[in-house]
Amino acid sequence: MIHHLIIVFHLAICAVATVHADTKLKLGYAQNFTITDHETHRILTIHNALKGTEAAIRYALVSKSSPLPDLPKDLQVIRTPVERVVVMETVYIGYLGAINQLGTIVGAGSVNFISNPEVQSRVGRGDIQNVQAGQGLDIERMLLLQPDLILSSISSDPAFDISAKLARSGLPVVLTAGYMEGHPLARAEWIKFIAAFFEQNEQADTVFTEVETRYTTLQATVAHAANKPTVFCGAPYSGAWHVAAGESYTARAIRDAGGDYLWSDVARAGALALDTERVFLKAANADIWLNPSFFRSLDELLTAETRFGKFRAAQIGAVFNNTKQVGSNGGNAIWEEGIVRPDKVLADMIALFHPELMPDHQFVFYEQLK
Repeated sequence: MIHHLIIVFHLAICAVATVHADTKLKLGYAQNFTITDHETHRILTIHNALKGTEAAIRYALVSKSSPLPDLPKDLQVIRTPVERVVVMETVYIGYLGAINQLGTIVGAGSVNFISNPEVQSRVGRGDIQNVQAGQGLDIERMLLLQPDLILSSISSDPAFDISAKLARSGLPVVLTAGYMEGHPLARAEWIKFIAAFFEQNEQADTVFTEVETRYTTLQATVAHAANKPTVFCGAPYSGAWHVAAGESYTARAIRDAGGDYLWSDVARAGALALDTERVFLKAANADIWLNPSFFRSLDELLTAETRFGKFRAAQIGAVFNNTKQVGSNGGNAIWEEGIVRPDKVLADMIALFHPELMPDHQFVFYEQLK
């Protein structure tokens, strides 16, 4: 009998331990954040917070309906669900739209570059305040807005990162590092990080599962394509042609779409700064030229630099840009919806590289330069 009671007691203890154990959210692609669930709160950790370091930034999410637990002093606490949000980059609009939280935005930086029509309309009515002019931040206006959350990103460049004044303001700023991910689905998976602040975890899971399923299905359709067109990207800016390296987000997307990216052999992320002559030596006879800066016609492109006409892709009209949804102020939906819906971007790219596989495709983000 005593032995039996000991076993029962042991099982009960194990059950309690299982209920209260800290659990880490399983992620399929994202490398730069983790979410750990605790009994009284969630810990969100940003890895690779600063380039070249192993520094991490942590946030504690505590429900507004719960008392504040005893937490380490280095944790910034955010009460959830948040209801008033300031977005410092347009990329967050894509995530918030996907989880039906656009109505929580009360302030935004770079409002002229917002593409989403609903958000544009709210800016026009004054429901969303502009909190940024150039590189300057309107801290006083942010304070008056009383946000629950300010979303910004990490660039390791003081000119773009959160200012010391904002850091001292005590405002609830959360930094993200999604742009450092090397896989389109990894950037999309940051929807789970964003959704945690709104307690919209199930919605985020549903959206991401749909995106992942369609992306991998599309990828499989071209995985064994016999002929893969050679592809190069970009255009010079300020004297340098920044070519995406082989482990970059752009290179991965091209490969997944069944393209032969010419710089895939460069085994690192980021970009290479090259001159036009070096790009021409490698890409002169490439089949497709993708994303040539902001240009939307061949005339514009060739007028900017007559040497561009020597590329075979320009001669045969195989130049395509992700500018189909660029607005009058320069806002581009691909940097909003396209980040959280890389399956739509992939479908466009497959239709460019392998039109025979998608004869009825309606382009969402890409257009041919004519």
